[in-house]
Order: sequence, then structure tokens, then C-alpha cells
Amino acid sequence: MFNIVLYQPEIPPNTGNIIRLCANTGCYLHLIEPLGFKLEDKQLRRAGLDYHEWADIKTYNSIEELKPKQSLYALETKGKKHYHQAHFNAGDYLLFGPETRGLPEEYLNWLDVDHVLRLPMLEHSRSLNLSNTVAIVTYEALRQNQFGRLY
Repeated sequence: MFNIVLYQPEIPPNTGNIIRLCANTGCYLHLIEPLGFKLEDKQLRRAGLDYHEWADIKTYNSIEELKPKQSLYALETKGKKHYHQAHFNAGDYLLFGPETRGLPEEYLNWLDVDHVLRLPMLEHSRSLNLSNTVAIVTYEALRQNQFGRLY
């Protein structure tokens, strides 16, 4: 499966939706602090329903603590390559920035330009909702890998 990384997420329902996505796909969720909420947040729990117990979640004090064992792809509106053009392998890390500001430029500079991806949108669009973006990219990665053990 894949590793979903949320860098400093701010909106509890988005993270709750992503927890539910991870519980249903077997993806691992990595949360980079500071978070804009507490993991016990009522809105987070409501969005994730009762899926928290089936999701594998780990938190980190900083992005430097995360040591990806496979490729790391960042999703960012500044990306030059569309997400479906990447070749994802099981175990890859998919990095998403906070809802209001995206990923810091310094982190994007760590990556090869082919590993900074974007979703196609109309020219003057700002961005899609974080949990929608995570779901779209995760399912593309799963599709490329014949959906792994999902049925």
C-alpha cells in the first residue's frame, strides 16, 4: 500500500476523511506536526466515523523525522507534471501540504521536479479540497498497482 503524509494539516474534517480513506485502503497515514487540531477533536472523529481503530497513523514533530523508505511525491498546485503521469510503486509516499498555504518551497526544492505533481484544474482555480485531492491521487496510485490487496 501507500504512505499518505499530511504536512501540518489544519482542518479536522479533512483529516478525518483521510483517516477513513486510509482505513478502507490499507494506506498508512503520517501526520507532521504542528496539527491545527487535537487528534481527539470531535469534528475529526465525526468525519472519520468509527474508522480510527482501523487506520495506521503515526505523528512526527517535523518533516525531517519522516524518513521515506521509497519515493516521495509532493502534490502541489505549483507542480509541472500531472499526477497521472507519475509511475507510483507500492510503498511510495504521497506528501500533501496544509489547506491554507501548501507545502513550503524549501521542501519542494528537496524533490526532483518530476516528483512535484499537480491535479489539472481550470487556469484561475486555486486548489481542490485536501481530502478530495488525497483520494484522487491515492486511487490513481492504487489503480497503477492493480489495487493491491483491495477487492
